[in-house]
Amino acid sequence: MKPLSEDELNQVLAGTLTAWKFKDDKIHRSFTFGNFREAVAFIVRIGFIAEDQMHHPELFNVYNRVKISLCTHDADDKVTEKDIKLAEAIEEIYKKD
Repeated sequence: MKPLSEDELNQVLAGTLTAWKFKDDKIHRSFTFGNFREAVAFIVRIGFIAEDQMHHPELFNVYNRVKISLCTHDADDKVTEKDIKLAEAIEEIYKKD
């Protein structure tokens, strides 16, 4: 899997993934929910999508906050189309909440 160029990545982040940020060779996003239960339910839904895509994000949860980082291990821990696809799916899950 080929890593995205900086131009390709900036184009995607400026378009469909404006809330995501690129730092340290990963894309990151934080989400805030009404309570812990909502945050964990969101993580569980992400887990099913991630498993279907065979791509597993870094997830960090404290109370009502969820932080997600994405990179592709098979591409030397760089951002690829695989990460973009999962980030877009995560956005769809979040919109439904």
